[in-house]
Order: sequence, then C-alpha cells, then structure tokens
Amino acid sequence: MLFVGDDWAEGHHDIEIMDASGRALLKARLPEGVEGIGQLHGLIGERIGRDADPEQVLIGIETDRGPWVAALVAAGYRVFVVNPRQTFRFRERFSPSGAKSDAGDAHALADMVRTDSHQLRQVAGDSDLAEAIKLLARAHQSMIWDRQRLVARLRAHLRDFFPAALAAFGEELAAAEALDLLGQAPDPDTAMKLSLAKITAALRHARRRKIDERARKIQDGLRSEQLRLPPTVQRAYAVTVSSLVAMITTTVEQIDYLEQELTGHFHEHPDRAVYLSQPGIGVVLGSRVLGEFGDDQDRYAGPKARKNYAGTSPITIASGRRSTVNARYVRNTKLIDALMRQAMAALAGSPGARAYYDRQRARGLPHNAALWHVGNRLVGILHGCLATRSLYDEATAWGHHTAAAAA
Repeated sequence: MLFVGDDWAEGHHDIEIMDASGRALLKARLPEGVEGIGQLHGLIGERIGRDADPEQVLIGIETDRGPWVAALVAAGYRVFVVNPRQTFRFRERFSPSGAKSDAGDAHALADMVRTDSHQLRQVAGDSDLAEAIKLLARAHQSMIWDRQRLVARLRAHLRDFFPAALAAFGEELAAAEALDLLGQAPDPDTAMKLSLAKITAALRHARRRKIDERARKIQDGLRSEQLRLPPTVQRAYAVTVSSLVAMITTTVEQIDYLEQELTGHFHEHPDRAVYLSQPGIGVVLGSRVLGEFGDDQDRYAGPKARKNYAGTSPITIASGRRSTVNARYVRNTKLIDALMRQAMAALAGSPGARAYYDRQRARGLPHNAALWHVGNRLVGILHGCLATRSLYDEATAWGHHTAAAAA
C-alpha cells in the first residue's frame, strides 16, 4: 500500500509518498498538467510496481474537480477528498506552533489517508452527464446572482440622481421594458421626452398586459418633479446607467441561453422523472439538486448521510449534562439554496409538507427553522425515491406523519 498526499496549487502540486508504517518515501514538487501527472504515475510505479493493483494507492487531495483529479480517478487510484478545515486540524498534530508549508500539508494529507481513510469521503463516481448538469446549474445560478448584484448597483445609482425612474418602474427595475426604456433614456432630461408611443412599444415587446394603463403610469413617473444634479455630474451618472443596463441585458440573455442548455441536459438524465415528481421541484431546481447530489448510487450510505451532506440535518453538541442542537452552518451553499427554495414551493403544492410545516410552527419555531425541517424531510423522501427508483407519492411520503398527528 502507498499513501500519497497531494497539496495542489494553480501551477504545481506538492507530493509526499508514504508507506504503511508512516515513513516518507519521497517528497517532490510536480508541475500541473500532462507532464506532472506523468511524473506522478512514474514515481508511484517505481515504488509499488507497474503491475500492481492501482487501488493499493490512496491519495488525499483538497479538491474533487478538475482534470488532475479526473486523471487520478481514471488511473484507478482511490482518491479521497479532504476538507481544508480537516487538514488544518490534522496539521496541528505535527505543528502545535502553527507553522505551515505546502510540503507540510502534503505530509498531513498522506498521513490522513493512511490512518483515517475510513473516515474520509472518496471521490464520487458520478456520470459525465451529472457532472455536466452540475457545471451548467452552477453557472446558471452564479449568473442569476450576478444579475441581482448588477440590478442592485443600478438601483443605487438611480436613487442618487434619478429617483423618478424608481418611482416609475418600482420593483420591476430588472424587467425587459424597464431596461429597454432606461437604455433609451438614462437620465431625467431624456426620460421626460419619451413619448407614450415608445413606452407602449417597449411594453408590447415585453408582452405585458394592460399596456395603455401601464404606459401612462410609467410616463407620469418619469416626468414627476425631482431634485437635479449639475449637468456634468448627471451626464456621468447617465453613462454609468447605460453601461449597467447593457451589462444586465447581456447577462439576462446568457441566463436564458444557459437555461436552455441546462434543460436539454437534464431531460437526458435517467433520474429526471424522479426529481420532477418531487413537490416544489421543476427543471431548474431539479438540475441544481441533481448536480450537487450527483448520481452515484453508492455515494450515500442512507438518508441520514444525504441529509448531512445537504446540510439540512442538525448537529448535536453534548458534553456532560449539557446538550444543544444547532443548525449545520458548514454546508454546500448552492445545494442548500436550492433545497430551501424547494421547501418553500412545496408548502403550496404538498398538503403533507404544509401540515408538517404548521406543526413545526405550532411548536414555537420561527419560519426559517420550520422551513429547514421541511427541507430536511424532503431530502429523506428524495433519497427513498432514488433508492427504490420510484416516483413521489404524497400518501407514502407523509402518511405516517398524518397518522401520528391524528393520534
């Protein structure tokens, strides 16, 4: 058996190869890419024999993605993903002073897979399609967050020099007609000259209803009296607004493009029917949840393991006579965001989820905590459906809770 610690960086990898007794056989710094992975294969082959089983090599690394990790998995090595927090705690065994180096981290990783591989998570064997769905879903979600940040910046600029625009568009500042009209008239002087015909055309292009009424409301808002800044300063603000509107428009177009690609990939996956049968889940949320959970059937030992990975299950801190139950704050933020959105939508689409939420509120829990409980329960239901290859059934999912409440 060989145990390898791989402390990766953007341009190189610090490697330590260790035997079963904990003796360091080799320390090296390898370049990133084909050259580096070839050198690593050679170093391992020299010490274990080229005809040996690759599963005799255990590798610890602090990432689970990228071509380097894919090459390690393809070679047949057993690759374990180590959370950087775990490495930090484990390193304290060797360096109480707090000293740190890349070579020291490689040593800690090698020793960790030697002594604690049974406690670590091996890189999941997800399909290529699931990996593609995860990448597209993450890009789609990040792009939506970027749009929200850009809209917030646009709102801040308008509040500083053109509050009439905020009054005219209200909470629909990111709507298609608002971006169209702000692109044509990014300052108060130009906006006051916008004709009713142009405003109507923008609303019609955005496929809005009650066009005449909305057009008059927008025109009245844009022509309302407001305090003015000096012309030079106002012009600078107008240029900034035009730039932000162009960025938001492009971002919206790319969000639509990514959603189309994501939808196509999701509908190719064999688990799509199971995910779409869950309450509160559509194509986008289903893609996010599937991508983050993966589709490796052996990745989660049971529903509790899936809940722990999702971050919906609580953690218990018990010492002596004191015991507290806290929320799990170290978690996958993209996954928990999707699960909480599912839980919120499920309150309207699932009577069982709504009744379960109401019982949590009756216990005195606030909204977010009660919603957290619903999300945790939905993760368990999803695990059961995936394990049995069955679609969601309302009676099966919530029947025992209903019976217990009635009793």
